[in-house]
Amino acid sequence: MKGMEIEIHVPREVFRDLKKRDINELIGESLRKVELTLQAEEEEFLKEKKKKLEEQLKRMKEEYDELLEFYRRALNDRELMMRKREEFELENRELRKELEAKRREIEGKAREGLRED
Repeated sequence: MKGMEIEIHVPREVFRDLKKRDINELIGESLRKVELTLQAEEEEFLKEKKKKLEEQLKRMKEEYDELLEFYRRALNDRELMMRKREEFELENRELRKELEAKRREIEGKAREGLRED
């Protein structure tokens, strides 16, 4: 960027004040102030970002806890359903035996009735 010039227009009073001061020192001061401002803004940005991430982490933990509780309930429900299924299977076997016994009894009576004729 050779040959580039910057022209600054300032009021006469400001020029007189600037003339008395060291321009390099003035620029250095300004740069330090700008650096401090940028650091403060970056710190504020990072604090806000951290806060949002903490909130997101909290929500994720709550959702995880809810899913874990749902999973535990599902396991308990499955266990209960398996016990009920076994109970019903046993009951069905017993009812089939009773039904078969009654059917044999009825068939036996029917045969006896036919023999008596």
